[in-house]
Amino acid sequence: MTAPLKDITPAERARGTSFYEASARTRLELLLDVGSLVEFIGPEQREVSPHLKIFDLPEQFDDGIVVGHGRLDGSPVFFAAQEGRFMGGAFGEVHGAKLTGLLRAARQIGSIPVLILLDTGGVRLQEANAGELAIAEIMRAVMEARAAGVKVIGLIGGRSGCYGGGGLIAGCCSALAVSEPGRIAVSGPEVIETNRGVEEFDSRDRALVWRTMGGKHRRLLGAADVFADDTVQDFREAALELLALAGSFGLDRLKAEQQRLADRLRSFGACGDAVDIWTVEGIADAQAIPELPADQFIALANRIGRTRRDA
Repeated sequence: MTAPLKDITPAERARGTSFYEASARTRLELLLDVGSLVEFIGPEQREVSPHLKIFDLPEQFDDGIVVGHGRLDGSPVFFAAQEGRFMGGAFGEVHGAKLTGLLRAARQIGSIPVLILLDTGGVRLQEANAGELAIAEIMRAVMEARAAGVKVIGLIGGRSGCYGGGGLIAGCCSALAVSEPGRIAVSGPEVIETNRGVEEFDSRDRALVWRTMGGKHRRLLGAADVFADDTVQDFREAALELLALAGSFGLDRLKAEQQRLADRLRSFGACGDAVDIWTVEGIADAQAIPELPADQFIALANRIGRTRRDA
């Protein structure tokens, strides 16, 4: 018999809720400590995009991002969660300003970490320069916050993945947790195909997309620090792990990151497919990686996967 809803604990509900399927607010409600979520510039303030009405496009009263503060396992955190169901989580002027302002507040305080739940296809074409400027401002705000001692943790596992400017912002974070659906790339599959041709990248080949941009490959490459199963509870546990592991930031870490990227190019520059990279990494049955259940993959990644904790 199924337990009555009132008897289900928050952790059980979080364990039974798909991060991929959940809305931004549901993710936050289950990720943070019960009753601790406080939103800044919420929907009641109706800070909407000034550009969408020109194109006869629907607006959203929070402009597709939820920002605020709460507690995670008793400790204070700032948070930002993109709503991938609204315009694919794309960055616009107001959307970007809310995240930039949050990061600047974290920098000024200096002791409260920031969780960014990235779920985005990139910049809104309708907001063009305003969206591109927002990405630049966010990247600078992330780096300034980190330089001030703030840990900025990215959590990626939503419907829209983490593309375009979102991919650049992810690369600036202190650490990343990703699930299998959590694709990370600067250029999306359709963009690559449009500009380079289907011979370069077939966007309709879902297996190719997932093994090239998906969470498993990103974890094995060291482009993400932790692989999480697709539940909100797993992402909560990943966030706590990364907050404990993320180190300080400075010039030495940037130099180490540059060296790591040079080593990656030297090791894998001649590989034509993710499977080739996994084989070079020493994985005996590389072809089986996409089908591995989360627990088996996590064990493999912890044994073989590279880490980016040097940056």
